[in-house]
Amino acid sequence: MDSLGPLLGLVVSLVVVAVLVLLLRWTFSGGKSLVARVPRSGPPGEYGLLVSVAAPQDAEEALRLTRLLDDAGIRSTVVHTTQGARVMVWPDDAARARGVLAGPPA
Repeated sequence: MDSLGPLLGLVVSLVVVAVLVLLLRWTFSGGKSLVARVPRSGPPGEYGLLVSVAAPQDAEEALRLTRLLDDAGIRSTVVHTTQGARVMVWPDDAARARGVLAGPPA
């Protein structure tokens, strides 16, 4: 019976290490949630640092506005908020984006 003591200790320690390895692999495996999050829309002010500069009526207008901004070198994105689609830009580009979207002065 005394000869089983060290062997049993070795087996128990190997099982504990294997369980820890499995737990750590599961913990640090990035982005593999078992439950998919359903995307939700929020109000226009709920998109972090992005600022709304236009409210397009449809997808075609949103595409046209983002192309205008892209041609002017302004990064933009279209988000679907609870108040409809909005073209969003970074705060530093907001004034220039509004100017581009307003068109040339008459």
